[in-house]
Amino acid sequence: MRHRHLCTLALALGVTVLLDVLRVWLPSVITLFGRAAETPAELLGAFALGWFVLALAAPGLVRRLGVRPVGLAAAGVLAAVRLLLTAGPGGTAQLWLACAGLLAGLVWLAATAAFVDRPVAGLALGLAGNAVGHALLGTEDLVWRGGVLGWSLSVPLVLAFLAATGLAVTRRPVPPSVTATSGPDRAGPPSAAPTSGSGRAVPWHGSTAASEPVRETPPTAAVRRAWLLCGPALLLANQIALAPAVWSAAAGTGSTDFPGVARPAVPVLGGYAVLLFLAAVLLRMPTRLARVLWPVALVAGAVLFAAGRLVPAYLLTAAGLGGCLALTDSATDDAVAGADPDGRAAARRGRAAVVGMLVFAVATVAYYAAYDLGYPNGWVPVAAAVLVALVAFTGPPWSAPTLPDPARTWLVLGLTASAGFGTQLHVPPSDPRPDGPPETVRVTAYNIRMGFGIDGRLDLDAVAGQLRGADVVLLSEVDRGWWLNGGHDTVALLAGRLGMPYVFAPAADPVWGDAVLTRFPVRSGRTRPLTAHGAPTGAQALGVTLDLGGRELAVVATHLQPPPGRDPVEQAREVAAFAGEYAAGRPLVLGGDLNTEPDDPAFAEFTRAGLVDALAAARPLRTSPADDPRTQIDHVFVSPGLTAAGARAPRTEASDHLPVTLTVALP
Repeated sequence: MRHRHLCTLALALGVTVLLDVLRVWLPSVITLFGRAAETPAELLGAFALGWFVLALAAPGLVRRLGVRPVGLAAAGVLAAVRLLLTAGPGGTAQLWLACAGLLAGLVWLAATAAFVDRPVAGLALGLAGNAVGHALLGTEDLVWRGGVLGWSLSVPLVLAFLAATGLAVTRRPVPPSVTATSGPDRAGPPSAAPTSGSGRAVPWHGSTAASEPVRETPPTAAVRRAWLLCGPALLLANQIALAPAVWSAAAGTGSTDFPGVARPAVPVLGGYAVLLFLAAVLLRMPTRLARVLWPVALVAGAVLFAAGRLVPAYLLTAAGLGGCLALTDSATDDAVAGADPDGRAAARRGRAAVVGMLVFAVATVAYYAAYDLGYPNGWVPVAAAVLVALVAFTGPPWSAPTLPDPARTWLVLGLTASAGFGTQLHVPPSDPRPDGPPETVRVTAYNIRMGFGIDGRLDLDAVAGQLRGADVVLLSEVDRGWWLNGGHDTVALLAGRLGMPYVFAPAADPVWGDAVLTRFPVRSGRTRPLTAHGAPTGAQALGVTLDLGGRELAVVATHLQPPPGRDPVEQAREVAAFAGEYAAGRPLVLGGDLNTEPDDPAFAEFTRAGLVDALAAARPLRTSPADDPRTQIDHVFVSPGLTAAGARAPRTEASDHLPVTLTVALP
């Protein structure tokens, strides 16, 4: 029993470390290998999937060299990479370090599957613990933080993982053929037959029987099912159920004054997701009821997520995912290890774990590639949920939970309380009070690329540094929980650094779009989805009305998405019409990444609508790419009667665009 708890702890810590590496690897593939969509999507997907395909060789490596040397070496590499990434290398070094860490993590997973016979508790605790840590950190990973906080928490985490893995591997009674010194080609029949935990004699299979197929017992097949769900569970947990950034985005509420616009609120329901997940995993109900309830809840949650209903989506998905994992948690006994002298069953478990992670990779690539290739992607999380539900529904009857009652109770309560506390720590700033009508308003428009700089690092301090001093900030490419980018709530993190409330409007999906941050009170707002016209990524126009202490200013933030090979003329026309209607005669500022240059037809749609190019006096004012600006695609327009001055595009590599800043004099 003690050893089983040690295996659970090692797996939970390993999952946490692997998720930290994945939160760097995923955006590194996009920003560094993909170079902001310059690399074809097909090549990008092949590069990402190739590492998981390569890992399919890991179970054979474990069987040939042994669990202990492979498991310990892979854990060491994974731990070393995790610490090296905390140093923030950026650039090519970051990409290849993250790739090495991912591959080491997959090999470690295959080795762990060879000796952990009940993975569900460790996997669940790893997922829940990582979510709680992410919530307590405001969705900003330790990997990106560095400094005293980053190192003081990262080093103990890595050391605990290495210690738990080392103890679990060395203390586990491994069948002779699974060790490095007595593989199937070298093992001879032992002098005495081992016995199972119940005292039954379990015959050893000598080298003469190595070629005969080993018939798996039902418990062994159940363990393989549990390991197969590792990858899909990681996807559904981090994309929907246990994603604190999604909790935060879902907490925003619309109203009659803000139809369709999410405003900041405290994500108090996030802690309940952890509670439902852990309770479903660790507390058991009658099997017949569970076989129906949990799969239905999981699939329903994924469907609601695809429909944009975030609150019921993550609550149902959390409960359903936990319950489905529990349905695969069947006990084995020592006879299983004794019946596996050539390590084939252990290799099959390792292969199931790696295949599950390949499913994770395929689903992740399929979901996010849609924003480059232009096909519907809501089916991806639904398909992953259906897969998990089917595996859980057809599994054998479950057994008692791995952890004893007191431990289960304290874990559920402790992690739930921590998650709830974490959501309370990052309450967005409240609306400020106007201190008299200003004569000028300083405006900044910035495509922040989800907070990732040219070097591929998440550096929100650098982004915030470009926004300080502005009264009104128009942000494009704002991410509030994309797993592809690590699952950060970028707009909330920036708002906290700047002390400015925000209004967010979804565009591509419910957690990716545009935002307005301002030091003035926001009195009303409206958003309008834009017609795609063949563009693969969705777009919208967000209008908000600011109270400037007795006078009002209308602000419109947008990010036009051009169809392949075309200028976004139609969307520009839609935005110009929306802005004029929304302003209704009030002073207006419109800006964002418009993906059009001053001589293009789309640009002319704004001037044709009577708006004034606020950056005209400063042109040429090239804004993209940030490390070698050649194009002028970020713009600000104002209504007649407003005077713009001091326009500039300060050089920075905090994003792949440069910000544009200017001062607008009010009439």
